Amino acid sequence: MPEASSRQRSTGVFPDGLPDRQRRWAMTTLVLAIALATLDTAIANTALPTIAADLRASADQAIWIINAYQLAMVATLLPLAAWGDVIGLRPVYVGGLLLFTLASLGCGLAESLPTLTAARVLQGVGAAGILSVTNALIRFIHPADRLGRAQGVNALTVAVFFAVGPTVASAVLSIADWPWLFLINIPAGLAAALLALRTIPANRQPVAHRFDLVAALLLAGMFGLLILGLGEAAHRTGVLRSAGPLLGSVACCGILLVRQRSHPAPLFPVDLFRRPVFALSVATSVCSYAAQGLAFVSLPFLFQNVLGRSLVETGLLMTPWPVLVAIAAPVAGRLSDRHPVAMLSGAGLLVLSLGMALLAAMPDQPGLADISWRLAVCGAGFGFFQSPNLKALMASAPRERSGAASGLIPTARLIGQAGGAALVAACFSWAGEPGAVLALWLGAGFAAIASVASVLRRTAPSSAR
Repeated sequence: MPEASSRQRSTGVFPDGLPDRQRRWAMTTLVLAIALATLDTAIANTALPTIAADLRASADQAIWIINAYQLAMVATLLPLAAWGDVIGLRPVYVGGLLLFTLASLGCGLAESLPTLTAARVLQGVGAAGILSVTNALIRFIHPADRLGRAQGVNALTVAVFFAVGPTVASAVLSIADWPWLFLINIPAGLAAALLALRTIPANRQPVAHRFDLVAALLLAGMFGLLILGLGEAAHRTGVLRSAGPLLGSVACCGILLVRQRSHPAPLFPVDLFRRPVFALSVATSVCSYAAQGLAFVSLPFLFQNVLGRSLVETGLLMTPWPVLVAIAAPVAGRLSDRHPVAMLSGAGLLVLSLGMALLAAMPDQPGLADISWRLAVCGAGFGFFQSPNLKALMASAPRERSGAASGLIPTARLIGQAGGAALVAACFSWAGEPGAVLALWLGAGFAAIASVASVLRRTAPSSAR
């Protein structure tokens, strides 16, 4: 392996990826951090009733343990991604890891709901620091012909730890109190941060602009209020309570666009949306995660309230989806290094649409096998969408805007999932108990739209028009 040039050593930019040994260790720390951020969300969701009882909080109050994390994360993803483009990706990534670890200590030591909620806000910002630049780092440490394979590992990690989260939470709670759900993050977080400092390149690239703090606050308000408004709509708190945050989000967006209309690298990356392939990739992602959100929120209601399944049975019934994602994502990642990503993602989303339609059309009293194979079809389709779409998003953005593109990936996911949850609430409002089936049909439609958007990338120009 030839030695890196002096410019590569000083900037941390390796056009052909890192040397093999360093690349493997760098990917190890990325996988560890992705696992921590993914597992933390699933663990908190599962343990919420236990935490609420111990802190003597009502269900409505305790939900802020989840909402605070999500709001903080979505509000800071793009600002931190843009900051990474200015100061380098590694400082944002390592800083996010350290903040996440410190906040985990705060969560574990919290003795009241306000203290725990504040620590969860910091944890969400830390997770945003990790996730906002992860895909950009994957792009920099891998050669172009292995990027799809690396994104497959990324998608596999998310799927596996999302699937095992409830099991891990149950196992920890069976032998320890709930604070240990957060305290176990500390050794893993510190190890990942130390490993990152040794293996991840600095990625210092010269830029001709400074970080715009006012624009960052406007962007945080724009996405934070959007998710808050969608959450209020999902919980059916009334038109006024959901319309206020949504109007505030629109106002922040308008002011932000005016402020940064001539900026060379705007925080809300409208310059990237001028690239047809990038814009279609984001649209594919939002619609796909909206379909996932519609399924994951509505299916528990269908299984428990309509089919009469228990809580434990519901958890087991949901398992085939993430398991098949874990199997399909690495395969799709490898294929995307040799075949058009537009067609791979499009085919996967068509399978997802078919699977959701099959779920909606299930017989009145389906057996375990009837449910499981349909969910397996959905998981296989979703897994084939993820890895190629991640590769398309990153590859269609200029290298100097990798941070902004990377930040949009989890942002699109969270917006799609929040929108899907809000639509489930609307389905129940319109149709009552059959709303779960209506939501599945709606999810099938969103997956079909995403498939069309993906296929359109086949003939779309990759650069800005």
